[in-house]
Amino acid sequence: MPELPEVERARRALEGALDREILSVDDNDEWVCRPHRPGDIACALVGGRLVAAHRRGKTMWCDTVRRDGEAGPRLGVHLGMGGRIIVTDTDGERAGGEIERPDRTPPKPEWDRFTMVFADGGQLRLFDKRRLGRVRLEPDVDALGPDAEVISREDFRTRVGRGQAPVKARLLDQSVLAGVGNLLADETLWQAALSPSAPAGALAGATLDRLHDALERAIKAAIANGGVHTGEVIPFRHADAHCPRCGAPMAHGTVGGRSTWWCSAEQG
Repeated sequence: MPELPEVERARRALEGALDREILSVDDNDEWVCRPHRPGDIACALVGGRLVAAHRRGKTMWCDTVRRDGEAGPRLGVHLGMGGRIIVTDTDGERAGGEIERPDRTPPKPEWDRFTMVFADGGQLRLFDKRRLGRVRLEPDVDALGPDAEVISREDFRTRVGRGQAPVKARLLDQSVLAGVGNLLADETLWQAALSPSAPAGALAGATLDRLHDALERAIKAAIANGGVHTGEVIPFRHADAHCPRCGAPMAHGTVGGRSTWWCSAEQG
């Protein structure tokens, strides 16, 4: 599943769709647009505009206004496992945001699971081969913790540094901190030279500050470089690999129910 950096890049792509009159909406994929019926989203949005693109953790949504200028429903967009946001201008050129990726097979029309056409001729599409993305009105974000990109050191200490659960499990708990997935957690813990199994509540304030700063660096680098797969330790998460920092063997196990890799020397 895409993690915060990938979703942030998609949110930036959505910004290319803002303040453009919505001419039509293809919301006929009943699985992607559940629980709405075909035409429900179109009825709510046609004639209006998207006016702001937001994200909290891995969840993103757009504010809308109706044709009469009144506030409309929020439009939630979830990428699923491999969905992409594609926004084009009048001439069909991309309006910015996500980098175009080469596909091994030619794209099929049915892989555009949701399409919004603008009055200027441009489009917004959710391209998703696996059909695991989601588009819905009024997405619920109340259960999410604060966004991992902007959380303060103080709030991070309070929310992450409690309880006997492994610190990796706390990082992955979306009600504690929104946006961290398995790869980003491993990268952050490696950057901080901290054991993923360490009880979160036993960590000193200075250690939690080091972890917070490592998370901040890891997120910024991943957004800039194209996603969490570009992290420094991510290519070494496999058998017979060695830590790229000290050369010690990489260790593997399950922490918080998730497959986990760490440096056997620095994070042991």
